[in-house]
Amino acid sequence: MSADSKLLLEIKNLSVTYDAANPPVRAVDGVSLQLRKGESLGIIGESGCGKSSLALGIMGLIKQGAVAGEIIYSGHNLAGLPEKKLRKHRWQDIALVFQNSLEVLNPVLNIGEQIGEPLRTHYSLAAEEIDRRVVKLLAMTGLEPDWRHCYPHQLSGGMRQRVLLAMALSCDPEVLIVDEPTTALDPAGKNELLQLLQKLQKKSGFAMILISHDLGTVRKLTSRVMTMYCGRVVESGITSEVLKNPMHCYTRGLLNSSPNFFKYKDLWGIGGEPPPGGSSEGCAFYPRCCQGDASCGRSRPPLKYIALERMVACHKGGIETFLRAEGIRKEFVLKNKEIKAVKGVGLTIRSGEVAALVGESGSGKSTLAHILAGVLQADAGQVFFKAKKVEGRWATKMLQGMQIIFQDPFSSTSHRMKVLEVVREPLDIIKWSSVPAREAAAVEALQTVQLPTAPDFVNRYCHSLSGGQRQRLAIARALVTKPKLLIADEVTSMLDPSTQANLLRELKGLQNRRGFAMLYITHDLHLARKIADKVYVMYQGEIVEAGVSFEIFEDPQHFYTRRLMSEAFSDLV
Repeated sequence: MSADSKLLLEIKNLSVTYDAANPPVRAVDGVSLQLRKGESLGIIGESGCGKSSLALGIMGLIKQGAVAGEIIYSGHNLAGLPEKKLRKHRWQDIALVFQNSLEVLNPVLNIGEQIGEPLRTHYSLAAEEIDRRVVKLLAMTGLEPDWRHCYPHQLSGGMRQRVLLAMALSCDPEVLIVDEPTTALDPAGKNELLQLLQKLQKKSGFAMILISHDLGTVRKLTSRVMTMYCGRVVESGITSEVLKNPMHCYTRGLLNSSPNFFKYKDLWGIGGEPPPGGSSEGCAFYPRCCQGDASCGRSRPPLKYIALERMVACHKGGIETFLRAEGIRKEFVLKNKEIKAVKGVGLTIRSGEVAALVGESGSGKSTLAHILAGVLQADAGQVFFKAKKVEGRWATKMLQGMQIIFQDPFSSTSHRMKVLEVVREPLDIIKWSSVPAREAAAVEALQTVQLPTAPDFVNRYCHSLSGGQRQRLAIARALVTKPKLLIADEVTSMLDPSTQANLLRELKGLQNRRGFAMLYITHDLHLARKIADKVYVMYQGEIVEAGVSFEIFEDPQHFYTRRLMSEAFSDLV
């Protein structure tokens, strides 16, 4: 038997256009998906991305719009069928649990009558048999039989959601579409409903499409996930892999906006708004993308495989890799003693990512940072910046290249130079634009790190600055070339907590807008937990553990990582 013959539901190039709007709005734009018996598919995306319109289109419930494409259920195309024929499939083969229970349920009919309605439509049953089945359905969804005599307004939100689920399951469908099942439910009600859905799917074996804003719900209930934006699918894959390692900037933005995963990080929404009309000729996400360029707005990126079980619609093949290091080794000889500072280290940093490199003093973090930036030559291994091998310091002598902020600002900024000269110097070296333009860029960088820009300050010599001011000056100097990768070695160690918090928030805001990546080297695990997307743990010159930050901090595997966490967080109750 071929793989295609096992498909229960197949959607091919489905589009939904609402013609009543002026101009018409294409809410779903060429979506395709496949669903097999017993499988569960999650659909995620912001409000207005087309998730609910896709569900209504599959059900044939779009009344004021046009639906194009194919909806193939068990080998039969349901698209374009007359309403009378569609009703035979609706509820009996494919059922929908609607999003808003108060809007969907009829206020003048009791619960029993409404759950029994699909049974009356599809089966010739006596009233007593319908009532018996209603009682059974209520029990199956965790409600007492007496509730069938009540009206919707007399039930709680969670109970009404169970009633909608009972209605959808009344005719034992093979495909269940669930639209935002946990909206407005308290945590206890939400967990009960999720457990109920898991239990019912296991018992009945129906395939499920779950539409939700709640990424925690999607993680618990689905095996595959699709991300929708402006009516298009921009990423799809295995749920656990997509949520752990998103490959589209939009999917990552959704994750960074979700408290389910990064419990200690500040929440950062995706800047900007989707384009009006729901569709565009080029990449719809381009105006909001942190790594987009002009070419992205000219043509629509196809959804294509970039790895096994992973598809992404992006002209750049997904989130760009800015830095890749392989097999880095470095040894020093001190008084006839051989010190292996870095032992075969490899790491990867992608666009818009904060990777924290943590470990105790002497573990090799700063040595590795210097090698990555081309300041120090490795004994073995290779470093690539944007797929080009780093040899010498070319990557640090360009706009939108790589910059390193050294641990000691006193030795990295000359005390003989004035503040403005120090910040402007990288632009002087590469001879960028005119001197006034360089000075304007330097002033902007000083403002970014919250240093004064008055003439009496920018004309001061560096030796007259405090340690915290010198630290911020070094950061401004690194930012003036608008780097794509910033290697920051203990950059906030000399700052007071308030300045540190303000500076890191500003850096994170800049990162969201510009899409630069940052390798943040620190001893402070509290800070790493607060800002990092990914964590590398270094011990005696080796990376002993690496992964997404919420997994590393919540469930460390290596004994050294567990020891670091224990010592760092032992003061927390």
